Amino acid sequence: MSIDLNSDLGEGLGRWELGDDEALLAVVTSANVACGFHAGDPSIMRRTCRTAAERGVAVGAQVGYRDLAGFGRRFIEVPPADLADDVVYQIGALDAFARLAGTRVTYVKPHGALYNAIVHHQVQADAVVAAVRAYDPRLPVLGLPGSVFLRRAEAAGLPVVTECFADRAYTPEGTLVPRGRPGAVLHDAAEVAARALRMALGEPITSIDGTPLTVRARSICVHGDSPDAVAMAREVRAALTGHGISLAPFAGGSR
Repeated sequence: MSIDLNSDLGEGLGRWELGDDEALLAVVTSANVACGFHAGDPSIMRRTCRTAAERGVAVGAQVGYRDLAGFGRRFIEVPPADLADDVVYQIGALDAFARLAGTRVTYVKPHGALYNAIVHHQVQADAVVAAVRAYDPRLPVLGLPGSVFLRRAEAAGLPVVTECFADRAYTPEGTLVPRGRPGAVLHDAAEVAARALRMALGEPITSIDGTPLTVRARSICVHGDSPDAVAMAREVRAALTGHGISLAPFAGGSR
C-alpha cells in the first residue's frame, strides 16, 4: 500500500518568508508550488522547483485567484474566460522553472478560496478544467472527493486524484470547515498524524460535529504555512511508514 503526501510550498514573496520549504521537501512526496498569484515570485518558484527536482519530489502547480493581499483565501467572481487564462498563465510560469530544474509540472491543484469554490461552483470549475485541458490534457488535477471540480474534470477526460487533509476539520458532508470557524485548523502533531493514518487506511475520522466520516483519497495534504508544519509532516510520515504504508508521488517524482 502506498499514498502520496503533499504540501503547499513556495508561498513566500520577496523578502517575506513563509514556512520551511527546505525541511518540508525532505518529508513530502509532492509539492504544490505557488505560482505568483496568491503567493510566490519567480526566484522562489525557481528555487522550490530546483530543490524538489534534486530530492525527487513531484512538482504541482498550485493555482489561485489573483489575490496576493488576501493570500488567495478570498472568493473572487472572475469571468470564466479570464479565470481560465489566469490558470494557464500560472501553470506555464511554474512549468518554465520546473523545466529549467530538469523536471516539469506533473499535476495541478487549486489553492484556497478557488479550491473551496469549485467544490460547488460549476462555472469556475469548468474554467479551471478548460485551462488544464488547453495546457496539457494529460495533467492530473488534485481535488476534494465528490467535488463538482473532479466530476467535471473526469467528464472532460482529465486524470483526477482525490485528496484529504490531515490538518483540517471536516463538515459531516465531507467538505472543509471554513477557516474562520473555531477548530477549522488542527495544530496538534500527534492528532494530525493519527487522523492521517486513519484516512490512509480508509477508517473513519470525526467530523466537526462529532459524527464519523470516511474520507478516501490518494493524496494527503499537510499545509506548509502552519506554525508546526514540519513537525506535523514528519509525524504524519512516521505514522504512515510505521504502519507499513509507503510514500510515493501519484504523478512524477521519485521519492
